[in-house]
Amino acid sequence: MAVLVDLRLGCSPERTCADLLEDADLQVFLLCGDRVRDQPHTWLTSGRHTHVLDCSSTSESLYQLKQTVDRLDLSVIRVVTSPRGREELSHYQRLLFTNVYTFDYAVTPQEGLECPSGTGSAHTDSPGQKIEAEVSAFVQQLPGLKGDVRVLKSTLIPDCFGHGFSTRTGGVSYIPTLSSMNLFCSSRRRDPVAVVTENRRRLAVHAGFHPLPLRMVKVNHASDVWVLGKAEPESYDALVTDQRGVVLAAPGADCMPILFSDPVKKVIGAAHAGWKGTLMGVAMATVNAMVTEFGSRVSDIVVAVGPSVGVCCFTLDREQALDFRHIHTDCVPDPESAKPHVDIRLANRVLLQKGGVRPERIHDNSVTDRPSVTPCTSCHPEYFFSHVRDGLNFGTQVGFLWIKEAEEQTGPPEGPRGST
Repeated sequence: MAVLVDLRLGCSPERTCADLLEDADLQVFLLCGDRVRDQPHTWLTSGRHTHVLDCSSTSESLYQLKQTVDRLDLSVIRVVTSPRGREELSHYQRLLFTNVYTFDYAVTPQEGLECPSGTGSAHTDSPGQKIEAEVSAFVQQLPGLKGDVRVLKSTLIPDCFGHGFSTRTGGVSYIPTLSSMNLFCSSRRRDPVAVVTENRRRLAVHAGFHPLPLRMVKVNHASDVWVLGKAEPESYDALVTDQRGVVLAAPGADCMPILFSDPVKKVIGAAHAGWKGTLMGVAMATVNAMVTEFGSRVSDIVVAVGPSVGVCCFTLDREQALDFRHIHTDCVPDPESAKPHVDIRLANRVLLQKGGVRPERIHDNSVTDRPSVTPCTSCHPEYFFSHVRDGLNFGTQVGFLWIKEAEEQTGPPEGPRGST
């Protein structure tokens, strides 16, 4: 267990820390402020596992705490603080930690009527907005990891749309399996909302959709499609729209992020297709929604399949795998195996073509005359996250798409593109 002692807002240092520092097994973190920084005490470093958090901001200090806790594989943090300190720290906790961490607050009486900032104890303004701004400024100055931001683009998608498939480079996530451009925050993983938000901001700036809002699929591993403008379902695996000013995004980490565009009607869609969603027909459900809701013709729709696990690395239990042979026998190259390999990309191509999408309007791993946008995520750990390869604590990349405004569509049509 880790113990965080908040010395900023009225806790008595000697009284609060004396007993804690005697326990040689505890990892004790002392969160300092001006009142302690200007009055050094020998007990600050007297414990064998005592860490002094004395950075330029509370955000930086708590981020340092998080890095140490993660390195030690700890998840329970006891916090000794004042009432005002608990109010503030709960905001930092929401932004810089997830539900993986358990915070146990022990609130002690606050001494004195003034906190170090000079505001009285009766001060009632919520610190939330100020803390959010501080945390945002802190994460924005963190260095990008694993190189620059890199995005794959399909040369098949017309230039009237902005789009791309993210890779894992250029973000600020430091957990090894989430490093560095993890774009999804889960209560079961250690990457907090502030870090994921900063990763999304860096991707947006690089890709050119900043400051447009990002609408991310709420994955349910099924085939439900949300049409923007209608009531939003609790979960869905695809969304479609003809609205400008919004970016559609689908996550993937072995599952396929699939982008759909109709250059005639100016309609777009994004879908998340894992093996369950593939069997349930999420790709054609997205196409059908574009046709039904916006008048698209199936023959006009262009489909780009993003980075995803290849048949080389993906297996299922035999009973599940054999369901894919009903789509096409080539989807399961070794059907007699106890855990056959499954080609979920081929399954989606077959289903799309059966639904009327023209073969030459599908950009996936079978296309060899264009720069690839569908590499195997499991085979390329330097560029992609993978659930198959990394286990449950995996990161997430996304496919994203938006309808450009007229002023964005400048210059001649782009030539072949690969990555940027």
